[in-house]
Amino acid sequence: MSVHDGHRKRLKQRFLTEGLDQFTDVQVLELLLFFCIARRDTNPIAHNLLDHFGSLSQVLEAPVEELCKVEGIGENTAVFLRLVTQVGRYYMTDRASKAKVLPTLESCARYLQTFFFGRNVETVYLLCLDAKGQLIREKKLSDGCVNMALISPREIFLEALKDKAVNIILVHNHPSGDPTPSRADRELTDNVAGAGEQMDIPLLDHIIIGDNRYTSFKEQKLLR
Repeated sequence: MSVHDGHRKRLKQRFLTEGLDQFTDVQVLELLLFFCIARRDTNPIAHNLLDHFGSLSQVLEAPVEELCKVEGIGENTAVFLRLVTQVGRYYMTDRASKAKVLPTLESCARYLQTFFFGRNVETVYLLCLDAKGQLIREKKLSDGCVNMALISPREIFLEALKDKAVNIILVHNHPSGDPTPSRADRELTDNVAGAGEQMDIPLLDHIIIGDNRYTSFKEQKLLR
């Protein structure tokens, strides 16, 4: 057994015994890299990644082509690292989907936060609800949109009509982490709320997700 094999075995056993709570960013990356890079010291590669991107979260959110620019990282390893946050978001969304009734703003916001886990681009979702507040379907309207004015109320209500929705909720994230509504956010909300009145499908809320916080247009009395 090489010295690297012994280190790998100890780090894996420590994870199985203690979890990741006491791990450093370097150790977390080392552990992940064990499964992509065989029989090689992954510590320098983990340091290279952190030096290049600045933090563990930025490593795991980095595009595959950027990851491949780091010494020691090949395409398979880059894809694996990119997969981590995607699987995490899939897991969180799957767990949240087991409870489809969203009776309170807080429960709705908690449910919505799972959709934006690991996303570093602005993404817009529409939630279609029935008369009991039960979620019929969530629909991704755009991914990577930087201009909320490009979201069409017509597109929103075509989706709502497909599901025979009684109410709708609009939600998107601010990758900056600050959920303060922009002028474009306010304009879109006013347009959708107005169209909802005409269609008799009220917009219940527009929720903006930031870093572990959110802004509700309804809560802030910003809905018309």
